[in-house]
Amino acid sequence: MSQLRIALPPLADLTLDSPLQFAWLDRQGQVIREGQSTLLQLGQSGKTPAIAFFLHPQDSLLASIDLPILPAGKTTAAVQCAAQALILGACEQMHIAHSPRDEQGRVHIAWLSREWLSQFGQLLRMARLALRGLYSGAYCLPVADGPVACVRDGHLLVRHSLQHAVVHPAVDEALSDLLLEHGASVQWIGEALPETTITPLPAEQRWTGTLPGWGLHGGIQQRSAGQSGWGRAAAFCAMAVAVWTLGLNLYAAREATQGQRLKTHMNQRVKQAFPELPVILNPLQQARQQLAARQSGAATDPTQRFASLVLQAGSGMPFMAGSVQQLVFEQGELQLSLLSDARKTGSDKQWQTALTQAGVAINATDDGWALRPAAEAAASDVDNASGADDE
Repeated sequence: MSQLRIALPPLADLTLDSPLQFAWLDRQGQVIREGQSTLLQLGQSGKTPAIAFFLHPQDSLLASIDLPILPAGKTTAAVQCAAQALILGACEQMHIAHSPRDEQGRVHIAWLSREWLSQFGQLLRMARLALRGLYSGAYCLPVADGPVACVRDGHLLVRHSLQHAVVHPAVDEALSDLLLEHGASVQWIGEALPETTITPLPAEQRWTGTLPGWGLHGGIQQRSAGQSGWGRAAAFCAMAVAVWTLGLNLYAAREATQGQRLKTHMNQRVKQAFPELPVILNPLQQARQQLAARQSGAATDPTQRFASLVLQAGSGMPFMAGSVQQLVFEQGELQLSLLSDARKTGSDKQWQTALTQAGVAINATDDGWALRPAAEAAASDVDNASGADDE
């Protein structure tokens, strides 16, 4: 799969329309095309693969430190402590990345402003470009048996190994030290130098470096992950609210159903107890009014009492239909004479309990039943008891 690599200008000056040098590499890692474009144009071209970006030498801040063998977590902590002595400014404002510990016990570190990383990540999102990696500028150089060097924008870039590279702002002094230390093993990309012992490489080789196993892209990916994490948290909160609302609605619907069932049951009981009521609107209030009227003697009209007792008997005595032989109403009492077959079936206690709860006193007679309002029956019993005491 082909690769796209871009050399960035200083991040402080980078915009969507900044001119950028780029190179396309084939599957073997060789340059097949170089050119110039912008982030905006690359995003609009469509089907652009994930891009490896190389920082401008001005932003390529690198160092190496010696560390003993440590667990991964302690290595990171040690790097953070060591970086405090190297970074000019507040460490918390910098994203610090580091390589694995090499065979010589060295760990290579790089750092960059979190603000610049955030702005760069925002530009990538605006241009709809995918990030493969963000590396210091010297890591675009190839890895060879000896150091590979070139000059870019007044800085000397040197690639020593897969994980190790350096950037020097003082070109002449750094180059002299490099030649003094490594001599003929140095390979050079760019214009020929007076030093004839240096091995020259083609100019396009400055794009072909093997990518290291570490870089500064973690600062952008962590921020994106944090944003997506907040998005997931918000989605979970919204889901929780939706579930809570659904549960609340189901609970309210169940309570409403139970309330309606209770109201229907109360209406039926009041209608059974007070059949003279044409409409049941407020069962509790209407029942209280009817009981008060009966207790105060307001319902003493014989015609009304007869109709009430007949309705109570018809609704509360299931065996009454087609079984009444004679019906007599006198002195406020309704006497029912039943056929002989109906007398046997009327011994069920359930209907008697229902009529008693409805305020009707029931007494068995030789040929049927006698019904009268319970309040009057209780008063009659009290009078009879008083008369017996007087005697």
